[in-house]
Amino acid sequence: MATEAPAASSQQPASPPPPARHIPLTPGLRASRFQDLLDSSLSHTLNKISWDNFASCYPTIAVQAPAVLKAVQKQMVDRLGALCKKEFDSVLQSRNVVAKLNELETLVGEAERRRDAAGVAEAPIPPHMLPADQILAAHLAPHLAQQQSQLNAKLQTVQAHNAKLFDDIQKQRAEMQSLMGLLQKVFEDIDGANDQMDDIVDDLAAETRAVEAEMAKS
Repeated sequence: MATEAPAASSQQPASPPPPARHIPLTPGLRASRFQDLLDSSLSHTLNKISWDNFASCYPTIAVQAPAVLKAVQKQMVDRLGALCKKEFDSVLQSRNVVAKLNELETLVGEAERRRDAAGVAEAPIPPHMLPADQILAAHLAPHLAQQQSQLNAKLQTVQAHNAKLFDDIQKQRAEMQSLMGLLQKVFEDIDGANDQMDDIVDDLAAETRAVEAEMAKS
């Protein structure tokens, strides 16, 4: 009896894994800048322990034994600087900071090359490269928008209050004009009454004189 041929496998061979990205061990641009930043910050901190500041803490020794105090100050600065550098180096090594920054730099470089190859429009300026006035405006924009909203609300309230006061003043003016009209009419009535009273008084005076004349004759 003939043996059957083995069935061909339907599974495709697994694709080989992508080659590992080469990461340089020497510090790149970002790693160098990071190290420069650490050195600058440490130097700025150690400069705070200047001779003047140190002597102000020990004024008596600074006057009586300045050389000894300067030696102590120098030893303290050197010792503190060495300890900080050692601690920084330990953190850099334990966290693999240089390799990660180099990897980041490689990824950024590859992304820029792919962007240029694809003809993609120029990427926006990174935030750390923007001018100070734009960064300040971006930070202040939410606060200024909130303040603007509050000021607009207060302005609307004041405008509504002023409109109500204007309406009240207009009503008061209308009432005053109405009262002035009534007073003017009252004055006119009084003037008319005075004219009539003058005529009556003249007639009474004439009658009184006539009666007195008749009484004088009798």
